[in-house]
Amino acid sequence: MLETLQTAQYLIAVAIVFIVIALGIEISVVTRRRKVTQAPSPKVLVAVGPQAAEAEVDGQEALGTSSLDHPIVEAVVAPNVPGSNTVAGGTPGTSGTRLLRSWYAIGFISLALLALSGYLGVRMSVTGHGPFSNQHEFAVSFSWGILLVFLFFLLRHRVDALSLVVLPVAAVLLVYSMSLDMGVKPLVPALQNKLLLTLHVGFAIVAYGAACVSFGAAVLYLLRPYLSLRVLPRQEILDELGYRAAVVTFPLLTIMILLGSVWAQTAWGRYWGWDPKETAALVTWLIYGAYLHARVARNWRGNRSAWLLIIGFLAVLFAYFGNHFFGGLHSYG
Repeated sequence: MLETLQTAQYLIAVAIVFIVIALGIEISVVTRRRKVTQAPSPKVLVAVGPQAAEAEVDGQEALGTSSLDHPIVEAVVAPNVPGSNTVAGGTPGTSGTRLLRSWYAIGFISLALLALSGYLGVRMSVTGHGPFSNQHEFAVSFSWGILLVFLFFLLRHRVDALSLVVLPVAAVLLVYSMSLDMGVKPLVPALQNKLLLTLHVGFAIVAYGAACVSFGAAVLYLLRPYLSLRVLPRQEILDELGYRAAVVTFPLLTIMILLGSVWAQTAWGRYWGWDPKETAALVTWLIYGAYLHARVARNWRGNRSAWLLIIGFLAVLFAYFGNHFFGGLHSYG
């Protein structure tokens, strides 16, 4: 079984390769410019959803969205010339090529997710518990959660530009995981409740994945005025995407903390002890709670909201890496 695990570890490297390929494709999708061949012509807005919606796409092409519920494809149609299928402002099939490249990127992200799922599955079969008992396992699971949530948002909203921020984070976490001890060790007594281990950390990795997506949207929001990329959503769309990801993050963090309290009572005889990891989790929860309150109650949007999301994800990273520096009962290696 240990030989099987050592072989399965190559799946992490495979996942990194797939993520890098997907990132390269997405960079080409986002940065490629069309060649101008003639003057702009009237625009036709085509709704890719159950209802048509008229909206102006600011600097976006076929891969952009102006409605998060119903993606809008903006096609600029050339004058009616017999036998002509040229898109004004570009070459024939340019938008179709970008759409195809976007699907290629989605395919490679899916393959990376599948490779990590295979590795985590093998590790579970060897250890007999969820792969969440040490820094290596959680780093891989953290990256898995990022890819899972990001793939959902990418398929739903087709905002390829998020890849420029989210995919590097996932890749760096995997590279970091390979620098850690990959061996299998018996669970320490505090972790031997396998059900709570799986539930508590399972909710955490999905919450952290959503937090990374909101972080990516916030970073792009702040950089948007300084970027000249054509396939880049308007700031309003990035702001809404960050909010929607935070809406996923907050309740999952809440469940994670509640399950952690129950587990702490079982393992240590108290529900809360201000352990560094517990404190960091609480601070993270408060930041996302403050963000949602400010947005709903005070209609916060724009730079202030974006910075709150960035601070929130930094708090997530601190909650993960902090036990290296502060120790505590959650230091399991």
